[in-house]
Amino acid sequence: MSVHLVGGGGDPAHDTAVFGTFLSEVIAQASQAGRDEPIVAIVTVGPGSAHAEELAASLGDSVQTRRTMLAPGDVAALTAISAVDGILIGGGVTPDYLAALLPVAGEIRRQVSVGVPYLGFSAGAMIAAERSLIGGWRIGGVEVTPEHVSEGLDEITLTTGLGLLDVTVDVHAAQSGSLSRLIAATEAGLIDGGLAIDENTVLMVGEGALGVLGAGSVWRVSQADGGVLVSTIGA
Repeated sequence: MSVHLVGGGGDPAHDTAVFGTFLSEVIAQASQAGRDEPIVAIVTVGPGSAHAEELAASLGDSVQTRRTMLAPGDVAALTAISAVDGILIGGGVTPDYLAALLPVAGEIRRQVSVGVPYLGFSAGAMIAAERSLIGGWRIGGVEVTPEHVSEGLDEITLTTGLGLLDVTVDVHAAQSGSLSRLIAATEAGLIDGGLAIDENTVLMVGEGALGVLGAGSVWRVSQADGGVLVSTIGA
């Protein structure tokens, strides 16, 4: 099974491409567990029921969803993600998501290690890394990305994430201008590099090569002699 990271967006026209492989893995995991009806845990923080309903609709009618809607400052309970065939973490304010889910990160990692697929949508994608970029728009007081993607933080902030992959992730790349944040953080030596995912695009991380599906690209940023190297992984 694998980790699926979606760069946000939520255009239903791309649901099949963006959620299809995750859904197939959920169904396979349910079969292995002896469940006739797959169960997907959906956890959202802050936006309320509307976002959870949108994510459930993206999965279609072939799965049962267990929805946990937390307020900022709440912490997810183990029961929110236990005995399921897939874990889907939604989007919103990234620091709030990390604070809510970090206490159960060990259980999420355990489930993924035994085959339960994980899908992170926007904030859920950003917090999946071992070292997560959770917001900010300046480095040393200098603007490096639009303020509207700052997540309420001033300086670019990196911290311990869920630990599902070893590369830092940013989202809404082409659409919000957040790609420049990843480039600047790499050039400043805050990280060795990372991946920025466009909206309505999914990056699949599992055994073998990285996979990309959907409307856009995944931008790969890495350190290079004299600067930073930027390339794309197309869908």
